[in-house]
Amino acid sequence: MLWLKAFHIIFMVTWFAGLFYLPRIFVYHAMAEDETTRETFKVMERKLLIMTHLGGALTWIFGLALILTWPRVYLSMGWLHAKLALVLVLVAYHVWCWRLVRVFARDGNRRDHVWYRWFNEVPVLFLIAIVLLAILKPF
Repeated sequence: MLWLKAFHIIFMVTWFAGLFYLPRIFVYHAMAEDETTRETFKVMERKLLIMTHLGGALTWIFGLALILTWPRVYLSMGWLHAKLALVLVLVAYHVWCWRLVRVFARDGNRRDHVWYRWFNEVPVLFLIAIVLLAILKPF
């Protein structure tokens, strides 16, 4: 079980790295004025999105494996229900990032860099809440 937990945390860190850095690239992409720079950002976004997908998928796989070790015990814990609800919203944020990569890829962005700076702060709030739930287990 400790191996599952370790890999769950490792891939959670990978997933969050992508969710932190991808919107930061959006900030710079939205500010880019020349075609060469915009094309470079498109490549970076596409490659980082792949890493983010892998981190997210493996986080889910190891998290579900942890739950399946003692399903009755884990699924009776209120903190886990709250954590899973936040993780589902985080998945929606991930999908939104995926959509934005496609928008930038077709040069369809209509938002400015300031919007992306705020958008970039969202996963920080989720990280804080999820880690606090997992460590403090308040319910």
